[in-house]
Amino acid sequence: MNCRIFYHDKCFDGACSASVFTRFHKECVGGVDGYDYHGLMHRAGALFEEQDFIDGDNAIVDFKYSASPKVTWWFDHHLSAFLTPEDQKDFERGQADGSQRMRKFYDANYVSCTSLIADTARINFGFDTAPLMELIKWADIVDGARYESAQAAVEMAAPAMKLTMVIESSADDSLVPKLIPLLTEMPLQEVLDQAFVQELLGPLMERHRAAIELIRSRAAVDRGVITFDITDQPTEGYNKFIPYYLNPEGTYNVGLSKSSFRTKVAVGTNPWTTLPADKLVNLAAICERYGGGGHARVGAISFPPDREDEARKAAGEIVAELQASA
Repeated sequence: MNCRIFYHDKCFDGACSASVFTRFHKECVGGVDGYDYHGLMHRAGALFEEQDFIDGDNAIVDFKYSASPKVTWWFDHHLSAFLTPEDQKDFERGQADGSQRMRKFYDANYVSCTSLIADTARINFGFDTAPLMELIKWADIVDGARYESAQAAVEMAAPAMKLTMVIESSADDSLVPKLIPLLTEMPLQEVLDQAFVQELLGPLMERHRAAIELIRSRAAVDRGVITFDITDQPTEGYNKFIPYYLNPEGTYNVGLSKSSFRTKVAVGTNPWTTLPADKLVNLAAICERYGGGGHARVGAISFPPDREDEARKAAGEIVAELQASA
């Protein structure tokens, strides 16, 4: 019997969550022959395929809830963790009757899902998290946008930042499943130094520099909202702090981009804004109205790749709402 771990793909916290869960399961649960990994992406339509769940353990980390009876573990920290009210009721039933209380965990107060898994496993199962402090620290920094400056976020001197770029931007679907087992066994610099990572890093750094110049040429700021549309230049990802690096006066960012599987509306709050938290808009609540979600300070909406007009209309409405809030 195996354990299949479903994780938020193209996401540093998603990969770290899968790695911490794997180590925890090996050391504190066991009973399986091996582990394999299945990346999940937010997209239009169904997020899960029932046939992907195996007969052994199925764990979902850093991603929305599934009410499938085959799911045996779940950890998430997003405000928009439940796709439907029925999903939330299913989770609450399992908590109330105790049947899932020690297998499914949700806490939106956590900065990263990595730290949620680490704390939950340490408190409830005696898991030793001491060797994982570097990984947990950087998962919180990356997922919580706790960089000291926009320059630190975009210029990416730290190994974790370069790994984040590789994870978010690589088109190789086999990359993250190869990284996950290493993240809790090696320092981040050693993971970055792996040959299969280094061969991707050079071209991705060139693409990163090109993305900076592309967004520089497209971005505009009006009433505190940075906007840009790069749907005519398909990309599998870009550093989400570039808009604030280029336009530090902006409070919010609404960006339109296109990849092989979706047209994306990315909505974010400048982590270095001087506005107090109680004056900022809950972006997860806005994105949920369009079928997306995220955190209070960052969210996204996915449309099919051929429905740019719908994505552009949603982006325009969100921009108007954010400008009005100013």
